[in-house]
Amino acid sequence: MTLPWAAIAGGGLIGASAVLLLATLGRVAGISGIAAGAAAAPRGDRGWRWAFLLGLMSAAAAVLSWQAGAGQPPRALLRDALPAWQLIAAGVLVGLGTRLGNGCTSGHGVCGLARGSRRSLVAVLVFMACAMLTTFLLRHGGGLA
Repeated sequence: MTLPWAAIAGGGLIGASAVLLLATLGRVAGISGIAAGAAAAPRGDRGWRWAFLLGLMSAAAAVLSWQAGAGQPPRALLRDALPAWQLIAAGVLVGLGTRLGNGCTSGHGVCGLARGSRRSLVAVLVFMACAMLTTFLLRHGGGLA
């Protein structure tokens, strides 16, 4: 088995960006909160939010471009596409979960756990249990497709 260097580097960059954002602006790198505040935050608090979101999109575009240049199709497109209703339902459920949990996986999982938040620990345990259950059901015949 080879070490997943890309995943290790990506995790390190995520951690470093979360520390940098907290150290420089005193803000938690929770994507849902950053995205929600991009349009609703006071005018002086929007610039860093848009820069953060554009950085996320730019990184994804760079990876897709690199894969295309290397003759590799994007990995997400290799799987069968789900029906539109399932994608919409999944997006709604993620949004509801983010609102109910008062934060997203990045805010709770990366930043909250690092700060020792009990609420984040509970949230991450719930996220992971749901992810494991969903994966099991989809891989072992209990899927919705």
